[in-house]
Amino acid sequence: MNRFTFALLAAHTLTAHTLTAENWPQWRGPAFNGSSPETGLPASFSKTEGIAWVAPLPGLSGASPAVWGDHVFVTSPDAQKNLLLLCLNRKDGSVRWQKQVAVGDRAIGKNNMASPSPSTDGQSVFVMFGTGDLAAFDFAGKELWHRNLAHDFGKFSLMWLYGASPLLDGGKLYVPVLQREDPRAYPHAIDDKPARECFLLCVDPATGKDLWRHVRVTDSTKESSEAYTTPIPYEGKNGREILIVGGDHVSGHNPATGAEIWRARLYDKHDDWYRIVTSPVTYAGLIFATGPKGQPVVAVRDGGKGTLSESAIAWSFRDAPTDWSTPLVFQNKLFVLDGGKRVLSCLDPQTGEKKWQGSLAIPDTIWSSPSGADGKIYCLSEKGTVVVLSAGDEFKILATIALDEGPCRSSIAIAQGQLFIRTAQNLYCVGKK
Repeated sequence: MNRFTFALLAAHTLTAHTLTAENWPQWRGPAFNGSSPETGLPASFSKTEGIAWVAPLPGLSGASPAVWGDHVFVTSPDAQKNLLLLCLNRKDGSVRWQKQVAVGDRAIGKNNMASPSPSTDGQSVFVMFGTGDLAAFDFAGKELWHRNLAHDFGKFSLMWLYGASPLLDGGKLYVPVLQREDPRAYPHAIDDKPARECFLLCVDPATGKDLWRHVRVTDSTKESSEAYTTPIPYEGKNGREILIVGGDHVSGHNPATGAEIWRARLYDKHDDWYRIVTSPVTYAGLIFATGPKGQPVVAVRDGGKGTLSESAIAWSFRDAPTDWSTPLVFQNKLFVLDGGKRVLSCLDPQTGEKKWQGSLAIPDTIWSSPSGADGKIYCLSEKGTVVVLSAGDEFKILATIALDEGPCRSSIAIAQGQLFIRTAQNLYCVGKK
């Protein structure tokens, strides 16, 4: 092959790659940080303008959609308390197929049994429910395997029910269960199993069988040992790691065995009721994790081993930190949303310096996490108001769109040049048809 032919082939490959639309395969998107490389997204729309389609959903859930090609996967309860996986056609919102995975939906506080988001690798889709049911389906809707973790290890012992999503990475499926030791604390957790353990489970996506189960010890007490956080993969000085937050700490684990490589405490204060909701994100050798209820966002330097000292903390951010919303890493910036105060902060991820901060100017709380693409940030409030902001060098609200279909707790997915917004009644596909 001569240089000219090679150059043409390389250019064609680059162009084809550039033109290929991105998927949103699981919680927090293709980069595990809430961002997408998609472009051509709307800065504004309404319930009647800029909508490709609207698909009615059978029930309320905080789970975000997963999108791969022309397949959109959504988990939901129905009126009969069945727990469902739906596959929609991305082109028009029609239902390709619907499967009942489990039964027994219930709600406590803001959560129900359908809170975990689905994950997909483009061939299979994996779903988890608060009942402990974990299952895999192919894209035609055929069940590949199904098991129940509550039967295997005991009902989940969490005050607000189970809320993490399965992580699919490197040909493995990771499921975190960070819970209270004594199941007698919660009537919905009582069964004939002994005291619970906090653990990270790794299963074979092809069979559903255990590859390993790592017990993640904690010195936290009562609700502080509970977490609703999803693990993420990270490649750094220690090689490939699986990061998880909970029990007052962030920790890195060997993906081959689950063995803990390091851990760092997130805050000095001890409290029995410091459950953690937000997942970690990363940027350029730093791992960002957030404590609850006004505790800071912390940047941990990677490459550590064992129990890290305070010297591993590069910086912390205490001015309007987040309790529920996982931060967004986008365009070399770190965006932190205080959903209670409805304040968004833009930080320099290397130093923690606050670049700007502003109010979203809406009255209701935000339980979802911000998503970023095409120079914009998309936030969804509990009452169903979408706030679109610029991800630039100054605080700027581009649009405020009232869908008025709350309660909304699902984060916005971005894929194939479109936004996928889940309300209490519908899934909106926003963008070009």
